[in-house]
Amino acid sequence: MRALVLRKMGELVLEEREIPSPGEGEVLLRVVATGICGSDIHGYTGANGRRVPGQVMGHESVGTVAALGPGVEGSGLAVGQPATFNPVVLPVEDAEAFAGREQHSPNKTVIGVAPEIPAAFADYLVVPARNIVPLPDDMPIERGALVEPLAVALHAVRRVRAAEHSRALVVGGGPIGQSVVLALRLEGVRTVFVSEVDPARRALCERLGATAMDPEAGSILAFLETHGGPVPVALDAVGISVTVADALNATEFGGSVCLVGMGARRLDLDAYRISTEERTIVGSFTYSAADFADAAALVAGGGDEIGELISREVAPEDADATFTALAGRDGTAGKVLVRFDR
Repeated sequence: MRALVLRKMGELVLEEREIPSPGEGEVLLRVVATGICGSDIHGYTGANGRRVPGQVMGHESVGTVAALGPGVEGSGLAVGQPATFNPVVLPVEDAEAFAGREQHSPNKTVIGVAPEIPAAFADYLVVPARNIVPLPDDMPIERGALVEPLAVALHAVRRVRAAEHSRALVVGGGPIGQSVVLALRLEGVRTVFVSEVDPARRALCERLGATAMDPEAGSILAFLETHGGPVPVALDAVGISVTVADALNATEFGGSVCLVGMGARRLDLDAYRISTEERTIVGSFTYSAADFADAAALVAGGGDEIGELISREVAPEDADATFTALAGRDGTAGKVLVRFDR
């Protein structure tokens, strides 16, 4: 099989490897497509320190069940079935204690991050059967690669209780911000604003039903004053000091800001305004198993707007050049998928 290996920082190479065999309680997945995540780009460049040379990355994936390991026969999974997988893997002994908050387990392993696990930028990978999430046969299969980023967004939206409000702001209109827009709309938030400097990304967010503005053309707060005033909820999909400040400035007194982007390890915050204006800052990271399953259901039942998140698809042979271009901010508005089935 083909596998994209991070030979060194800034270089992906295709290698031929043996197709793995599923062990006890495992499933062999034949990969159809895997999305390129921002964390993969940062791993490729070495910016985040969470990927290592020799690793096969990839965690936003969809495929078909190729084989069932021992003990999986009665699971309801079938060879040929479309499926995605939840990359957050817990030891069986942690399942009960961390039910509903699986991402909090200190013993979790994340497929695509853990260097010892060959992940989804390959023709095949092995996944625990309990992490497989089946998908409908009649769904455009490539959309299954959007389940994982939508699960990230859905968890963030729920962390900040956005569904209790009719208006929300998303700061940053890149792939995670786009997924947040979609999650807000799917959760029933009627009016969604997006602050994004890139015109192509603004246009994509508007196709998802948001009202987009350019923060370089004027302050976000001034824009919101002409559209009903400050919002009760803002979600920062960038995660640097200036975007957090924008999110705080755009929320009403008593409002909430969710940090889902992780653009910087440290932030400068206006603590006085947070205290005196009683704003809440909430962190969000990955998702629970329930969030992931709900995201899969939303993708499966979604309309054409789901497909808007995918900007283009590339062959594995073109992956290294694509990673380089994305790292250089080549103007791609949405998600890029690497197709392994063509």
